[in-house]
Amino acid sequence: MRQTVGMVDLSVAVTPLYYGSMAWEKRALERRAAVEGPSAADYLVPDSKTSLAMGALSLTTPITAALAAYAVPFKVGKRSGRVGKVVLGVAVTAVAVTTVADYVARTADTRSEAGRRAKAKARKVAEVGGVAAIVAGGVVLTATTAALTSATRFWRKGQARDLGNGVVPWALSMVWWDLAYYWNHRFQHEIRSMWAIHVVHHSSEHYNLSTALRQPVAGAFGVWVPYGLPAAIGVRPSIIETSRAVNLIYQYWIHTDMVKSLGAGEEVLNTPSHHRVHHGRNKRYIDRNHAGILIIWDRMFGTFTREERDVEPVVYGLTTNVESYNLWTVATHEYRDMFREVARSTNWRDRLGFVLRSPGWAYRRRQELAAEQ
Repeated sequence: MRQTVGMVDLSVAVTPLYYGSMAWEKRALERRAAVEGPSAADYLVPDSKTSLAMGALSLTTPITAALAAYAVPFKVGKRSGRVGKVVLGVAVTAVAVTTVADYVARTADTRSEAGRRAKAKARKVAEVGGVAAIVAGGVVLTATTAALTSATRFWRKGQARDLGNGVVPWALSMVWWDLAYYWNHRFQHEIRSMWAIHVVHHSSEHYNLSTALRQPVAGAFGVWVPYGLPAAIGVRPSIIETSRAVNLIYQYWIHTDMVKSLGAGEEVLNTPSHHRVHHGRNKRYIDRNHAGILIIWDRMFGTFTREERDVEPVVYGLTTNVESYNLWTVATHEYRDMFREVARSTNWRDRLGFVLRSPGWAYRRRQELAAEQ
């Protein structure tokens, strides 16, 4: 379900505005650099190319979502239901096999050569089975959630109370989308598997309008608070989809260093200043300012931090930077690390922790396990 303008997504239809504004910003930053010296806001050609390429790839998100929904075990439609049940069966079987392999590896008598071989084989089985269980289970869980919470499904229940096209449904849709975005965005920073999706957007060590387009390909798997919920009370799906596009377009312009402050607007709106904080890897700035349009959500829920340019300028990027402009590396490096840690785990507590707990927990646990070896 996509809002279209002549078969073109609204957020894509403004692409000429994106490129025009990036060209203006690039020239303005070059003039500034000639006077003040270079900064992390400047355009670096390889970095900007990666951002623009990731933006183009992110347009495949609807395809990703459709493929995910195809695996839903309880989706209406016999064929898609069968496929989903196979994926669910793989997940359940992998859990059982991995659990047995864990037991064998844990109880094998390593005093004998046969026992050592049995333990080694069991560990290999557990490595493959643990990853298979996490991947298959994750696809089933996220796809099922997406199908059960889609605006179209909610609309089938709520269209009898069609609220029309007036101010009230638009206000409900815009405010709800922004609030849901805050929580989904926050979860993407607090849950490792969701961070693996979102980390792409934070992987640049530069901060300019091109960074706004560095979007994940697998974003369809990173939504838990349902954006389509207003449809259940009669808000039309087309209004909800337009709210999505407006929210996304708004967030484009705040990826700039050219605007220092909006004055009184800083108290209510998400601004370039607030969003620069969000992209910082400084300890005081990490996991702050998750808002889309309204910064009031961060103020309400305790995640707001003001930019202090004179005290501690924002340093952009990740705590451990990718050090690559390769699209595959940028898009998959956190998945690679996460699945490697799942494979090396010897119990379900660690496997699930590496996927469902915070990135910070995962990094600390990885260090603990390395120290124990």
